[in-house]
Amino acid sequence: MTHVVVVGAGPAGLAAAAAAAEAGARVTLLDGAEHLGGQFWRHARADDDAPRAPRLQHAWSRYRALRDAVRRECEVVLGASVWAIDVSGERAVLHALVGEADGRAREPRSWRPDAVVLATGAHDRTLPFPGWDLPGVVTAGAAQAYAKAEGIALGRRVVVAGAGPFLLPAAVSAATAGSRVVGVYEANPLRTLASGWLPRAWRLAGAWRKGIEAAGYLADLARHRIPYRVGTAVVAAHGRERVEAVTIAALDATWRPVAGSERVVETDAVCVSHGFLPRLELPVAAGCALSAERFVVVDEDQRTSVPGFWAAGEITGIAGADAAIAEGRVAGASAAGAVPDPRALRMRARHGRFAERMHAAHGIRGGWTAWLTDETVVCRCEEVSYGRLVATLRHAPDAGLRSLKLATRAGLGICQARVCGRTVEELIVAERAPGDATSDARPLAIPVRLAELALGEDATPSQRKEHDV
Repeated sequence: MTHVVVVGAGPAGLAAAAAAAEAGARVTLLDGAEHLGGQFWRHARADDDAPRAPRLQHAWSRYRALRDAVRRECEVVLGASVWAIDVSGERAVLHALVGEADGRAREPRSWRPDAVVLATGAHDRTLPFPGWDLPGVVTAGAAQAYAKAEGIALGRRVVVAGAGPFLLPAAVSAATAGSRVVGVYEANPLRTLASGWLPRAWRLAGAWRKGIEAAGYLADLARHRIPYRVGTAVVAAHGRERVEAVTIAALDATWRPVAGSERVVETDAVCVSHGFLPRLELPVAAGCALSAERFVVVDEDQRTSVPGFWAAGEITGIAGADAAIAEGRVAGASAAGAVPDPRALRMRARHGRFAERMHAAHGIRGGWTAWLTDETVVCRCEEVSYGRLVATLRHAPDAGLRSLKLATRAGLGICQARVCGRTVEELIVAERAPGDATSDARPLAIPVRLAELALGEDATPSQRKEHDV
C-alpha cells in the first residue's frame, strides 16, 4: 500500500489527504497547529463543530466533511512541525518535532513515505511605511485570527488598508468582533480594478460563488456603514506608545502618493494586507523548481520537479480556498497512484482564471517605495532602516544579497526574512539590476533547539527537558 504524507491541514491539505485515502493509500497528515483547518478555517479548538463566529466562516459544511473523512481514514498528527526534508536517499525523509510550539519536550519523529504532498500555504505580506512597526498595526491574517479564534476586537476605531479582496473579510471580521471600522482603503484605482476584472467577464461564470461571497461582504460593509475607497492607502502611522492616527493619501496608477491629497485619520488599530507570500521553506529544501513569480512549479497532476513530491494550494499560486481544495484533490489522488477526478480538474481551471483576474486587478505596483523615508524601518527584527539599506546598496553596487544581509543585518532576525525578504529584494532591484536576490532558502523551516538536534529521536522527554538550551 502506498504511503502518502501530506504536510499542511488547510483546505489543500485536507482535500489531498481525503483524496489519497479514497484512492486506497495509507495517509499521514501533519500540521503544526492544534486543530485542523489551517488559516482559512481557523477556529477555537473547543468550537470544532460550532465555530465561535459562524458568520466569519465560509463553507463550514465542506470543512466538516473533509475533517470527518480525514479523521476517519487517515493518521492525523497535530502539533507536528516539519523542520527539515532529507532527499539524499532513495526516498525522502521528513523530520518533525511534535508537541507545543514553544514546549520543552517536543518529540522528534521522522517519516519515510512513498509520496509527499506539500500544502504549506501562505502568510501575509505587508509593505513597509513610516510607523508600520507601531503596536496596533497588524496584518489582515492577524485580524482574522483574533476574530475567528478569540472573538477579540482589534480596537475601538480600526482602519483597514492595502490591496486585494482579503480586505473585505478583514473589515467584516473586525466589525463583527465589535470594532468600528472607519474605512477600507484599496490602493489600486478604479481604472486598474476595472481593467483586471471586466474584460471578458463571462469567463468568470464558473467562479460564481466568489461573486456571491463578495456581494455578501459588500452588504456587510453597508450594514456596518463602512466606507470603501479605491486608489487610496495608509502611507504613514503616527503615535508614541501605539498607533494613534494614520495619514491616508490618494495614489496614482503606480501607487505613488498624489501630492496634496494627504489627510490624517484618528485610529487606535490598523489592519494591513498587500497580498500573500507562499511558505516555500520545505519545497526549497526538497529541491522543487520555482517559477519566475516564486511559486512551486507543478504539472497537470500537481507533480513537482522532484520525483515523489506533489504540491497544492497557495504555494503553487495565490488563488483562494476553492482552488486550493481542487488542487489538493488532484494532488492527493495522483500521489496515491490514481487518476484525478475530472470535476476537480475543471474546478481548478475555473478558479485559476479567477486568480489571474484578481492579480491583474489588485497586484502591487512599484510606486509604493515613494512612501518610504530614510527613517522607515524595512526589517523589523533587526531594526534596519530604508536609508541604511539604500546607502549600503550604493556603496557596494556589486554585492550580492548575502553580503548585503551580513552588512546591514536585514533579513537575519528571528523571522529569517519571512516578513522583510521580498521587500528587501524589491528595493535591491529598484537600485540596480537583479542578481542573486532570493530569501526563500532557509536551512531549517522552523526554529529548533540545539538540544533537539543533538539528542535525536532516541532521547526520552525527560532527557530532552534536562538538556534544553
